[in-house]
Amino acid sequence: MPKIAMIGAGSVVFTKNLLGDILSFPALAESTISLHDIDPERLDAGYRMAQWTAHALAAHPTIEAHADRRAALDGADYVINMIQVGGHTATLLDFDIPRHYGLRQTIGDTMGIGGIFRALRTIPVLLDICRDMAAVCPNAWLLNYTNPMAMLMWAVNAATPIKSVGLCHSVQGTSHQLAGYLDVPYKELVYDTAGINHMAWFMKLEWEGQSLYPALHEAMQHRYIFARDKVRFEIFKHFGYFVTESSEHMSEYVPYFLKNPAEIDRLDIPLDEYIRRSENNLREFQHTYTRLNNGASFTVKRSEEYGSLIIHAIETGVPCTIYGNVANHGLIDNLAPDACVEVRCTVDRDGIHPIPFGALPPQLAALNRSNIDVQRLAVKAALEGSRDAVYHAAYLDPAASAALTLDQIEGMVSDLLAAHGDTLPEGVRVSVP
Repeated sequence: MPKIAMIGAGSVVFTKNLLGDILSFPALAESTISLHDIDPERLDAGYRMAQWTAHALAAHPTIEAHADRRAALDGADYVINMIQVGGHTATLLDFDIPRHYGLRQTIGDTMGIGGIFRALRTIPVLLDICRDMAAVCPNAWLLNYTNPMAMLMWAVNAATPIKSVGLCHSVQGTSHQLAGYLDVPYKELVYDTAGINHMAWFMKLEWEGQSLYPALHEAMQHRYIFARDKVRFEIFKHFGYFVTESSEHMSEYVPYFLKNPAEIDRLDIPLDEYIRRSENNLREFQHTYTRLNNGASFTVKRSEEYGSLIIHAIETGVPCTIYGNVANHGLIDNLAPDACVEVRCTVDRDGIHPIPFGALPPQLAALNRSNIDVQRLAVKAALEGSRDAVYHAAYLDPAASAALTLDQIEGMVSDLLAAHGDTLPEGVRVSVP
């Protein structure tokens, strides 16, 4: 049975969902589950939730809780990363300072100014995890769920020898949404996507051998369907393909929407949405921990996350298909070879095998490249300790450059560097008296 380390296991609901998936496989039901979190209360909550989930599924794993990360990783076969460096306090800085300069954000965890600074905080910690893995579990697979996905995986691929894949649920979620918009049985939907995380494209969307794109164009003419996904339907109308991540996310990956209050109102774009989600996550943790302490029951059902499918396929040889975030290396012809791309992958006993896609339509590749250029500079800043690269990444960010002058962006970045202090990489951080 494999040893599965979960780093950031205090995300108790996500831990429950992942363990529910893993332990529901008979072949994995006696795995060793090794939990780590830097917060003792959250680690205790994760441990109790793991015990409850195992009992609910009549599974018999060995469950360990470790305050020491390297001990949790020692001998692991799989490492699931779900950390959030800086937590709610850092999130508020990522929103409050840009808002002062007039920059609006919705989620701020994948791209934009929030995504850049989340990457700068997280990359050093993730590389430390990889160094620990190289020492105590060098053959383990790193399954990363933490955002900003593309920047983190780019850094891991560039700076470590660790086998890794970045996992998201945007393809699974959006494919379900599309089936609903089109009134097509989900199990009969045929699709393929390619691009970058949160900006991959449905290059195939079919039912009974026919393209569904004409039907999707007709469906979005209905007000009640358009209202459910306004930004993505706008992108579809002008660029010809549907994107894999939500309207609130997509609004800040491009320059067209957040600079314009009229567009924000017309498209119902939820500003500061991640702050509300972060506050809700804090409340949900406390509520869940109280319920655990009171002996409450929870619901366990299989999610659509890929993590358990990957582990099961490698352990048993029963193949599966996922969409993973991996180094390009020729998978998408008209994107940079060292970029992190999201493509279809097969998984079997020999590991994860990305499938070459070819070339994206040029307008889609151009949109992807507008994000890749920012990602490259943010990764450069973290890996090389280049403060200049932080500014350059921000200058090129589509949403920031549409809304602010260069001087405004420079001032905003300087304030963020000072505010985040020593959570940032050496060479990037600034000393504040």
